[in-house]
Amino acid sequence: MKKYGRTFHLPISPGATSDDKRMLSLEGLFVDDLVITEKMDGENTTIHAGGCHARSPDSRYHPSRDWLKAFAAGVSPRMSEGERIVGENLYARHSVSYDALPSYFLGFAWIVKDMVQPWDATLARFLELGIQPVPTLYRGAYRDGLLEEMEKALDLDRQEGFVARIAGSFPENEIPYRMGKYVRADHVQSDIHWTKAPTIANGLAQN
Repeated sequence: MKKYGRTFHLPISPGATSDDKRMLSLEGLFVDDLVITEKMDGENTTIHAGGCHARSPDSRYHPSRDWLKAFAAGVSPRMSEGERIVGENLYARHSVSYDALPSYFLGFAWIVKDMVQPWDATLARFLELGIQPVPTLYRGAYRDGLLEEMEKALDLDRQEGFVARIAGSFPENEIPYRMGKYVRADHVQSDIHWTKAPTIANGLAQN
């Protein structure tokens, strides 16, 4: 089991706390093929050949992880050693309430032997494994003012923020340079951490 690396905040992100880190430069995002996805308000979770775990592999039990464990049981046998799917466990409501999720697990990264795989290959692997991806908000070249445009387009009542990454592959240890997140201001709306509050399930889309 391996802990997924930390994604640094973009310089314009207002939601960074004193414990968070910011990208010192955007140069790693200056590419012709940039992907910006919605940052979902869930629990960072990794699925691997042996099962699944929250971002911290030694996390204690929480009832919101029961659905994810059952879901991972159907995915893990089809994965190889050294392969990881990282995404958000959205079963429990945190600060943002969702009422029409396509799944309680939305993937955003496919990692093979410490290499974050290209976005197109990631989507193809998700399709093979029956994993829904996080929503894509933009794909195209980086340009001046793009991140500010994405900020203005957010519905701050329904969206936590967004994540920008290069569409190509890159080593996992380059996440702080090749990927950055924007989190809305005052994101956490309660003094009680979601793991200590009553578990309220988000809603799934009606098929």
